[in-house]
Amino acid sequence: MEKREFTSRLSPLATVLVLLWLPMHVYGLPWLLVHVGGMTDYEINFVSYAVGAVYLVAVGFSFLRRDFDVLVEQPLRVLFQVAGCYGAMLLMNMAVGGLLSFFTDPTANPNNEAVMELVSDSYGKMSAAAIFLAPIVEEMLFRAGIFSTLRHKSRWLAYLVTILLFGIYHVWGYALNDPMSWLYLVQYVPAGYLLCRCYEYSDSLWGSIFFHMLTNFVSLQLMQLAKELL
Repeated sequence: MEKREFTSRLSPLATVLVLLWLPMHVYGLPWLLVHVGGMTDYEINFVSYAVGAVYLVAVGFSFLRRDFDVLVEQPLRVLFQVAGCYGAMLLMNMAVGGLLSFFTDPTANPNNEAVMELVSDSYGKMSAAAIFLAPIVEEMLFRAGIFSTLRHKSRWLAYLVTILLFGIYHVWGYALNDPMSWLYLVQYVPAGYLLCRCYEYSDSLWGSIFFHMLTNFVSLQLMQLAKELL
């Protein structure tokens, strides 16, 4: 299938507002919820993603509306990218898992363990956050905010920076206390790369959002199944 020209892009003002939310989402809002709200971990996680989703959808509404038109015009193109990228991710994850096993236990990713603990505390809210809210927030921040902005300047730099920041985002909180946790950053390289590719080749953020939703849904089901079998 011929690659569509990449035209998806936030307005300059929306780009600034989206990127300003990244430090707020990573640190600022959780800090406020802990020290002012006194919330539990699962409440902090859910509220952070819920507030972030509302803010980012409001800021990027016209952008999301434009990209939804692309989805409506080329549904098969978007579906093809989502399905193809998911299949590629399964293969890449197997390769990365095999490589990582030489250094540490690939199944002991602290982020995945934390997610399962949060899901155990409140399955409904955390499942909703992981499957519906997190993809919207993370795709707006990393793909629309970072990748798209850099992509219109340098394609290889856009991939490199977005993949790196996406991986750091998922492990930095654990790696600060345990440097060995930085090894798990490589587990996010396949998803980081393929989410960018899905967005770029479908020319619609909804492609990477749906791909992200699918990935989180299947991952949650597999983690839940593994927990029940142990």
